[in-house]
Amino acid sequence: MKPKILIVEDEPGIADTLQYALRTDGFDPAWVATGAEAVAHVTAEAPALVILDVGLPDTSGFEVFKRVRAVADVPVIFLTARSDEIDRVVGLELGADDYVAKPFSPRELVARVRSILRRAAKPPAAPAPAAIAHIPVAVDDGRRQIRYYGRLLELSRYEFGLLQTLASRPGHVFTRDALLERVWDDATESLDRTVDAHVKTLRAKMKLVAPDLDPIRTHRGTGYALAEDLPASIGA
Repeated sequence: MKPKILIVEDEPGIADTLQYALRTDGFDPAWVATGAEAVAHVTAEAPALVILDVGLPDTSGFEVFKRVRAVADVPVIFLTARSDEIDRVVGLELGADDYVAKPFSPRELVARVRSILRRAAKPPAAPAPAAIAHIPVAVDDGRRQIRYYGRLLELSRYEFGLLQTLASRPGHVFTRDALLERVWDDATESLDRTVDAHVKTLRAKMKLVAPDLDPIRTHRGTGYALAEDLPASIGA
């Protein structure tokens, strides 16, 4: 069965180009022009991925993103004509999987769609180690899951990649450039602020588990490191 891709875009020319590119590459695209239609479509049948324009005629794409994610946990790529960095950072802070600015290459966008879906595909489950609750940050590479003090974190693919990288060498300071190179598909088109935005959301999710701990240390002007001195259990 072909993966269904929902395009939320109010410009028919762009939507037609995207549908053609996706259909040619083996996807099953659908197109809606408003945020209300997008939410209704996802509610009726969740697609494999959503390509969402930020500037819609009825509401902000950011608001549509929140409503879509409340209905279904589907990957989302923001599409926008805006070049302002703050818009890009806002989208990433919300938890979007990628962000593409117009004008763009349809073939590149399709490649990003395929990459996101490939990463989102879950391998067969494997039994978790019995002692996983006693490891502050336990990474399950096979399942692409991370537990923090035994609690499963709900992470976007970039948040997973960041924490996976930091946890591979606790205490080691990874520069922003190094994190971009390891985690993002195209580091040359990503920004330092992209890393900062994802670290911010990652910290917030970890704080929900252990509010009194600071698991990710900031080294100003350099980058980030996972704390080496995390207690074996919360309250230790």
